[in-house]
Amino acid sequence: MKCHLGGAVRLAIRVTLAAILTLGLTAGNRPAHAQDSEWDKVVAAGKKEGRVVIYNSANGAGYFTNVLRSFEQKYGITVDSLDLRASELTERIRAEQVAGRYLGDLELHSTSTIEQQIIDGPFVEPVGRVPNMANLREELPATEMYVPAWIQAYGVLVNTRLVRPEDEPKAWTDLLDPKWKGKILADDVRPLGGGQTMFFVLQKTYGTPFHEKLAAQDLVFSRDLRNDARRVARGEYPLYLPQMAAMASDLKGLPVKVLIMKEGVPYVPINFAQLKNAPHPNAARLFINHFLETESQLQYANAWMTPVVKGLVDKANPDARPYVEPKLLGMVIRDERAAMMELAKKIYTK
Repeated sequence: MKCHLGGAVRLAIRVTLAAILTLGLTAGNRPAHAQDSEWDKVVAAGKKEGRVVIYNSANGAGYFTNVLRSFEQKYGITVDSLDLRASELTERIRAEQVAGRYLGDLELHSTSTIEQQIIDGPFVEPVGRVPNMANLREELPATEMYVPAWIQAYGVLVNTRLVRPEDEPKAWTDLLDPKWKGKILADDVRPLGGGQTMFFVLQKTYGTPFHEKLAAQDLVFSRDLRNDARRVARGEYPLYLPQMAAMASDLKGLPVKVLIMKEGVPYVPINFAQLKNAPHPNAARLFINHFLETESQLQYANAWMTPVVKGLVDKANPDARPYVEPKLLGMVIRDERAAMMELAKKIYTK
């Protein structure tokens, strides 16, 4: 799937790629011990700063706080975590940057939001070299302006008592089977959210005819994500879509499972970006590097949050392995989002 971005973002990315190439060539021509020495200076400076402020939407998740605590224990650097809803986080950053109040160091946000911040401000600045970027999966590269942290991957939730293994949908197109008509609970595809991400990616993959047929299946829309999964577990519906794998990890023991479709997963990359004029830039880089360590990423993998580094499938818990390296089908493209939302309203509003 090709990515079509607007002029401002394309310009920013061209500048970014040029900078990355320059950094890569320069780093490639320097001896390894010289690069290590430079990173040692970052580590020392980060410890001297003694603090890093991270804006996030983790909602107090254990896997996130575990990584924070392990960082503090390893480096002796205090982590201040501001945990807000994604929309509130976006507005907080905008207000602080416009007012010249540079309080935060790092944010964790979606690619499309960070790209918009580059256009609006920019409200973020180049991250700089982080050694563990070398561990990133090839299809999830870092740019100068943001570094992947984890992925929110989407599949289909099924009630295992109502759906026999041989009847389970194996592909997104299997959802068009007449036997599922009126039996699919779904996140609303018209507003922002997981449903819209699914709509966008499947529209790019299969086109409008697919969605017209899916709409004819009389999907039942809801916006209560965690309760919707439990409604499927109770047997109110046999299917729910799209299901973020991580949000089903707390349903262990209930008659449900998350299926990964053979075409791949719609997904939302969550990235680190360094806020403009960050007061603790070295500690921020050090935290990103720590977050990309195997032990940190395993915290996410075992919570069914798709990690972004290589080589974790065999190290993850058995029940988490299907979600560690799923095939990536596509993500939302910022410049096309508004048009896609209008199209979704047209197709799915009766």
